[in-house]
Amino acid sequence: MKELIIADSNIPFVESMFKDMAKVCLLDSSLINNKTVQDADILLVRSVTRVGKELLNGSRIKFVGTVTSGYDHIDLDYLSSKGIKFFYAPGCNSNSVAEYITAALLFLHRNYNINLREISLGVVGVGNIGSKVVRKAKALGVKVLQNDPPLQRKTGESGFVQLDDLMKCDIITLHVPLTFEGDDATYHLFDEERISAMKPGSILINTSRGSIVETEALLKALGSGHLCTAVLDVWENEPEINTDLLSMAAIGTPHIAGYSVEGKINGVIMIYNAVCTYLNVNPNWNPEGKLPPPQVSEIKINRMEGDDQNLIYNVVQQCYSIENDDKNFRKLLDMNAEDGKEYFNKLRKEYPVRREFAATSVEVAESVSHIGKILNGIGFSVKQKIT
Repeated sequence: MKELIIADSNIPFVESMFKDMAKVCLLDSSLINNKTVQDADILLVRSVTRVGKELLNGSRIKFVGTVTSGYDHIDLDYLSSKGIKFFYAPGCNSNSVAEYITAALLFLHRNYNINLREISLGVVGVGNIGSKVVRKAKALGVKVLQNDPPLQRKTGESGFVQLDDLMKCDIITLHVPLTFEGDDATYHLFDEERISAMKPGSILINTSRGSIVETEALLKALGSGHLCTAVLDVWENEPEINTDLLSMAAIGTPHIAGYSVEGKINGVIMIYNAVCTYLNVNPNWNPEGKLPPPQVSEIKINRMEGDDQNLIYNVVQQCYSIENDDKNFRKLLDMNAEDGKEYFNKLRKEYPVRREFAATSVEVAESVSHIGKILNGIGFSVKQKIT
């Protein structure tokens, strides 16, 4: 008898992946509850589903997979106590988040008159995501400082700075997991004391978890003018966010930085391979030919139009408009709390197709080959025009 898999219906391709090895039942995340999972053997979820005793008690589930790079929605102690195997997808959407940060930096250049070659960027957390942010920021000409105490202890590498030394940066971007205990606990890592230590007029970017930043402290810093602005993709108490904070942010989005098609597919494939191993089945599914086309398949650059940073901004805009995500999200400001929560989840569930930069080919003339090098550095497929 085939195993029964209960899966979030918003996980792409999950039915076609598993149909030959198991019985698959797709459910909206709102319908995944203790009653509906009772007879399942395997549970596949996204970050919106909290997995622990309340959900799994009395069920026969023996494998839980989440198609996300984080797992703060999973009660690992409970799973371990019940002998339930667990798998997640670390780094699956790391490039997607790094491209979001790239778009944010270019937005700040365009709208806040910031010359990216004259600023410093502090990256807190240099793992799967942070390391890619570092590479893309450097490709844009940004001076980058890196902070990651656990990684520094593990590798013994130089090149890291203390968090206190990062406070002098013009922009700080956060890429750490949410943890509550130990020397490297990150809950409210950026509290009132830490935010007050940031450079006056600087900018905070958070795409990690909302609770890394203390909401009231950030509101105070933005309201007083100590910080210039913020770019926020994550919020405390999602999906019921602080609308005052959204109104003050330069960019606000509903936890979608990692929502590229490739980011989602990477996570699903990682979970697929883990389930195949668990069921002792040879994996044979691949995404070739199944991905939707990019919004723009090819861009040609024959000459300079304005400065190079504006040109890079215009190229990125054709593939991903962070401003559109912000504009759609701000409609939440006109809603009551309950409708706002539903709208937050709706935007995530119905997020439009967003392909990563590499899906777009950029042809550059020899006279602007330096632009091609920058675009290649942030992830585009670049070729030089043959004359």
